Amino acid sequence: MYKKFVTQLFLCNLLLIMSWFCLGGAQLNKAAAAQAFQVSAGEAPKPRADRFFGLSKRAASGQRVVDYVVMEKEYKYDLKSEDYEALLKIVQAEAGNEDLEGKMLVAGVVMNRVESSKFPDSVTEVVMQKEKGVYQFSPVGNGTYYKAVASGETVEAVEKVLKGEDITGGALYFAARKSADPEKMRWFDGSLVRLFSHGNHEFFTNG
Repeated sequence: MYKKFVTQLFLCNLLLIMSWFCLGGAQLNKAAAAQAFQVSAGEAPKPRADRFFGLSKRAASGQRVVDYVVMEKEYKYDLKSEDYEALLKIVQAEAGNEDLEGKMLVAGVVMNRVESSKFPDSVTEVVMQKEKGVYQFSPVGNGTYYKAVASGETVEAVEKVLKGEDITGGALYFAARKSADPEKMRWFDGSLVRLFSHGNHEFFTNG
């Protein structure tokens, strides 16, 4: 009977020791797994610096981040970040109250000018261009351009145009007749070919 008691006591102690080792091993595995996860997460490759085609996708307007690798083949135009920002601002300043197509039309006219030999070769230069001391785009002259913050729809319109969607019909000029200088509108009517109107703007090309 004494031997039976000793054997039972030994088995109980053995079970306790095995349980302690199992519990310790589980805690060790949990800690190791957590550490491995933290290292893995910390070493995960970060997305490229919010850029595609050299465009900074970090505007105060909150536009979406577009990965360069994904979007590389989808965009027609390769713009510098300052040109992209200038395009957003001028579209917002000129067509902030227009619908998506109205915004696309303004962006499209700017890009048509960039591609035309009659205008400067970059978006920023086109937007800032003067003719006889007068800015080609009135928001630059009156300062509203500098305060413009692109809306989500403006970003969408600009990206559509940069991907090659062109609804301008070749327009190189636009004007809001109701608010434009009458003398300027006489020049538009006499020197250019009117293509169509959309929203508050009329669109023209060279005669």
